[in-house]
Amino acid sequence: MNPDESIIPAIPIGNWVESAIDWLTDNVGWLFDAIKLIFTFLVENLTLALTGIAPIALIIICALLAWAVRSWKFAIGTVIMFALVLSMGQWVHMMETTALVLVATVIAVVIAIPVGVLAARNRVVSAIVRPILDFMQTMPAFVYLIPAVTMFSIGVVPGMVATIIFALPPGVRMTELGIRQVDGETVEAGEAFGATPWQILRGIQLPLAVPTIMAGVNQVIMLALSMGVIAGMIGAPGLGKQVVQAISSLDLPLGVEAGLSVVFLAVFLDRLTAALGTPNQYGSSLIALARKARGNRAKKSASAAAASSSANAASASSGSAVASASADSNA
Repeated sequence: MNPDESIIPAIPIGNWVESAIDWLTDNVGWLFDAIKLIFTFLVENLTLALTGIAPIALIIICALLAWAVRSWKFAIGTVIMFALVLSMGQWVHMMETTALVLVATVIAVVIAIPVGVLAARNRVVSAIVRPILDFMQTMPAFVYLIPAVTMFSIGVVPGMVATIIFALPPGVRMTELGIRQVDGETVEAGEAFGATPWQILRGIQLPLAVPTIMAGVNQVIMLALSMGVIAGMIGAPGLGKQVVQAISSLDLPLGVEAGLSVVFLAVFLDRLTAALGTPNQYGSSLIALARKARGNRAKKSASAAAASSSANAASASSGSAVASASADSNA
């Protein structure tokens, strides 16, 4: 017998949680089946779409996307990294991981941004949400796999559910932080002009908070990728499953190749989303070059219009002078 039991009685919190999950499984099984059906449909179809494109074509598309939002150097790095993944035979597995991460990220962001907005605009909501987020972030990632497998069996769906829960908190926190950091005088100016709270949120707070929100989206993607690899332990397809297989068989080459593929995918997604959050910092991107070209054309058009108006004014002035001289001579 534990001597501390006479002072602090044992509290079977774990058993209570297990009973709650069993109750949910028995009484809300239809909801879990619906979630499983939807998640399976999304991941499988996105995986088919990604793997249905020729790898070389998809590498070129990713490189163009990297150049469009960041720089030509990042585009070349993307080609090199993904070509190495293709040469190592991990391309299909990387696409499976990409599909899982993208679907989990979209769902997490769709949940995180509205919750972050509510938390930023209501202190009561913020006080309620904050300890929940602390719990979600500090709970070991492996613990999420246990109830996920209990409710959804093994496969991609429990991996996605655990990934969404694990990756959600940064999106909420950064959205709340971004909106709270908007200058109060700017908001007051909008209110002075008669803007409604929705107009202030849509036209002032969200646009100014975009860099911070995108930093949160970046963190959501990184956490989703890390959890997506861990989800390989419960049968989720992709690079995580390859890592687990390498560990179980002590296959060092497979582990190194799968690990490098994870790193390359993480670098691509991290740099891409970081550039989307701060586009003005990358002057060599195709988007920045297009803006500069458009600005130069506008300046040339304005200069030509100004020169034309000056010439017309000079012509009118000379015509007036000639008419005045003619009138004087007639007089």
